[in-house]
Amino acid sequence: MRQFNKRTVLKWALIGLCMAPALGQADDWPQWLGPERNAIWKETGIIDKFPAKGPALRWKSSLGGGYSGPSVANGKVYVMDRLAKPVDPEKAKFLHDGPPPRNINFVRKLLPGTERVVCLEEKDGSVKWVHEWDCDYTTVAAYAIGPRVTPTVDGDRVYALGAEGHLVCLDAKDGKVKWDRDFKKDYGLKIPEWGTSSHPLVDGDQLICVVGGQDSTVVSFDKKTGVEKWRALNASQPGYCPPVIHTLGGKRQLLIWHSDAIVALNPSTGKSYWSVPIKPTYAMSIGQPVVSGNRVFIMSFNRVSACIDVSDDGNSAKVAWKGTTRRGIAGVHNTALIVDGHIYGCGPGGKYICARLSDGKQLWNTFAASGGERPISWGNVFTVKQGDRYFLANDLGELIIANLRPGGYDEISRTKLIEPTHKVSGRMLVWSHPAFANRSVYLRNDNEIRCYDLAKRRE
Repeated sequence: MRQFNKRTVLKWALIGLCMAPALGQADDWPQWLGPERNAIWKETGIIDKFPAKGPALRWKSSLGGGYSGPSVANGKVYVMDRLAKPVDPEKAKFLHDGPPPRNINFVRKLLPGTERVVCLEEKDGSVKWVHEWDCDYTTVAAYAIGPRVTPTVDGDRVYALGAEGHLVCLDAKDGKVKWDRDFKKDYGLKIPEWGTSSHPLVDGDQLICVVGGQDSTVVSFDKKTGVEKWRALNASQPGYCPPVIHTLGGKRQLLIWHSDAIVALNPSTGKSYWSVPIKPTYAMSIGQPVVSGNRVFIMSFNRVSACIDVSDDGNSAKVAWKGTTRRGIAGVHNTALIVDGHIYGCGPGGKYICARLSDGKQLWNTFAASGGERPISWGNVFTVKQGDRYFLANDLGELIIANLRPGGYDEISRTKLIEPTHKVSGRMLVWSHPAFANRSVYLRNDNEIRCYDLAKRRE
């Protein structure tokens, strides 16, 4: 047997340390926008810039179509997708009483298929289990790609919501059904044009969902049994905005932005604290409300944005300012970030904007983050904060490291990670929000999910 002296052991230990990833905190990404639902990536030991040939691909795995982002928890990756059944979309049945709309963004057709929840091993992307159900889509045909909702992982349970309102609670270990609900059957939900899209939220012993139907725009379920705990609100449409809880006026408040207003509820009872009637165009409340102090910022399609002041006691609210072409940020598919009194987010046509929270004044804008020099149809950028810099994921499949400050946009590094696969308004794009965990990034298109290593290496 070969003998090693202390000097040799120390030498090899130092070599191993130099080759290993930089030490740092490791976190899961168990739901939409991360552990605290705030698009903040707390891990350290992350690369400062991308290698010339891009970050190392850890693994990739085949998927069906969908907008659902991945969740990462307890050594597993969870994502939703859809396998379409063979049918000519041009010959599919129209779901309109009269002639279909001329605008393809509103044309509904009956498209058969199967929705799935897929569980992958985080270490290598191999499939651990799959749960599936038949699901004929009745949403707008141009966007009938797959589920919209990112799974929510809570301990040994996974909650997933399909585009047609099928909610399921699965055992995280083997995918067996613990309970499920059908929003159409149980609550009379009329499926919105672009499908059920609000990511379920766990709060204590309850699962809070935007549902729809008569007096059930939002419903709280017992997270272990699926039994209804309370229901609230009666909106004309449920909208697409996920529920989120913030402390405002010294009270924990559940923020719901539906088709008619943004409303704050007591998350334990569903009792309303306040309501402000801000209506998103075509009920397209998509981006999650963001909060700083007692101020709430919301944004949506067609230049809709607003800052809302909540009273010191949390029982009332009023509009501080509304957005215009030069005030606020009217982003469509992304959620803004508020940092040190400034709002950052992707606005109309892919224009990335910084605006002051106090009055909404736009301080700068750029098309660089969305990959162009001029407006592009439905351009989008997702924003995640990591330390004192930001990771921006655009719909071209690019990931950008940048500094965002009131003084301007400073791009550090950019790389292409995945190919866009979904055609909208004549261009190919990917609209799935990535996950950041284990010093890696996880992102998908309509064919596959990929995991790239973003760990900093000691030299």
